[in-house]
Amino acid sequence: MTPRPVYIVHCIDTEGPLHESLTATFERLRDIFHLDLEPSAATLQSLQEGTYSLKGLEAAVQRVVDPHLLAYNDTWDKVDAMLSRIMDEGFRKKSPDSAGEGWVYNWFCVDHVDYDANPRRRDMGYHNVFEHYSWLLKQSCTNHDGLHFHYHPHSFGREAHRSATHWWATSDSLHQVLSRRVIDHLWFPAAHRPGFHVIRPDSHWFLEQHIPFDYSNQSMAQSGTDSQQFGVAGGRFGDWRRAPATWEPYHPAADDYQERGSCRRWIARCLNVGTRYRVIREQDIRQAFEEAAAGKPVVLSITNHDFRDMAPDVEGFCAILEMVARDFPQVPFFYSEAISAMRSALEILPQPPCELECAIETVDDTAAVLKVSSKTPTFGSQPWLALKTANGKYHFDNFDIDVPFHRWQYVFDKETFPLSALSAIGVAANNAYGITTVVRIDPASRESITRHWNLPVAAAAEALANR
Repeated sequence: MTPRPVYIVHCIDTEGPLHESLTATFERLRDIFHLDLEPSAATLQSLQEGTYSLKGLEAAVQRVVDPHLLAYNDTWDKVDAMLSRIMDEGFRKKSPDSAGEGWVYNWFCVDHVDYDANPRRRDMGYHNVFEHYSWLLKQSCTNHDGLHFHYHPHSFGREAHRSATHWWATSDSLHQVLSRRVIDHLWFPAAHRPGFHVIRPDSHWFLEQHIPFDYSNQSMAQSGTDSQQFGVAGGRFGDWRRAPATWEPYHPAADDYQERGSCRRWIARCLNVGTRYRVIREQDIRQAFEEAAAGKPVVLSITNHDFRDMAPDVEGFCAILEMVARDFPQVPFFYSEAISAMRSALEILPQPPCELECAIETVDDTAAVLKVSSKTPTFGSQPWLALKTANGKYHFDNFDIDVPFHRWQYVFDKETFPLSALSAIGVAANNAYGITTVVRIDPASRESITRHWNLPVAAAAEALANR
């Protein structure tokens, strides 16, 4: 069997600054372990040293209150100082890959919006995190890092520091975020990382309509300290107990995202670094090289957060990686952008971008029809349709599907919006290769702007030169 490469993808849940007070740390211990401890610096130190008697929970609690995990970047200045260090070419190339190239980051950006409480001082607002990293990538002149999508489902209490599993039970922020990205930035995601590691039927079926690459599978044998954490035991959050414990991406089943099936999107395994549970181990990295040596397509992905110093996580992972790689000299490994890794590992056949040819036809003075077509099939059965009204509100709606994957229409009238009530229309879709096409239309002039993302390198350079 001819060995294949290991493609290494660093996925960052990119959320910006995070603050946690001493009292909040003890509140988390109560939530995770049902421990009712009086908050104090002395008690925290004893917990960190493992000298506070907890009847067998000492090691698990130690992991949660590890000083590195509590050293939050609680301002953008701290986040940016960390980024300045780790995005430097010298840091990236401390441990080069088999091609002599440096470390690659994939920034999965979230929007903190539509909350009633924000005790951890997250940066609230549409595009705040996305625009910060878009600007940073332009300033750094890097063409290797990826910019992708991350979403936090809202808890019933609408508190920004609480976890949830349902994507739109209490908020329409998912549709708001994506519609604003389409219209305001001519951008739409082709790769996704789930907030709180959670996929459920609602998000599973949503992703299946729009986003081809999903870095979410956290299947691994549960350690003793993991099983002692109430919030992640029994599949409450991040339920991947039945998923394939392999580094080979898979198509999920329609009725169970954890089982292999005939759905279209690819799910990759993605384990944690620098956190309190599901942390990648040497045996997991060794498994990736063994699978590649056996000729399997391998995407080895890890995830952490930008609100902690990521340098120790990268350095620690690379130290183990180098040790394991020496035992597999026939298996090359490459640091990779998330979409490129899936394409290369799975040998996905290239496709041209979806054309998304758009035309607005007037019916009479009260109605008009938007007609959209694409010779290249879209990933899902319909594109994303975003609408912005003249008073600045954003909406999402379904198309009428004439030919699934190829032709659609949408009627503007009193049942939806008269065309005169809109200031912008956005249409976005991926193809199966992960090339994104976004079109923004001015309803008044009917002129449009089209932008493509995630083009293969040669085509991207040509598009940039011709822009």
